[in-house]
Amino acid sequence: MKYYLYILKSKTADKYYTGITEDVERRLEFHNTKEKGFTSRYRPWELVFRKEYDNKAEAIRAERNVKRWKSRLMIEKVIRQEIEIPR
Repeated sequence: MKYYLYILKSKTADKYYTGITEDVERRLEFHNTKEKGFTSRYRPWELVFRKEYDNKAEAIRAERNVKRWKSRLMIEKVIRQEIEIPR
């Protein structure tokens, strides 16, 4: 089953959110309508990046790498496809 790493950007605040899912469009809708946590405070969100992985474990590793960076600059380089996310 395919999984996706996705990055969202808030249209109202200068914030990014990174996650994984099987269905990016459904997940984006969830963040923009139903989510009660972090993403609810910065709605609406737009999808700015997605990358497909062959399985959930690969997607989780990629997400951990992005979150480990704790760097807005690195996230923006990923979005612009200037760097690859390590597997």
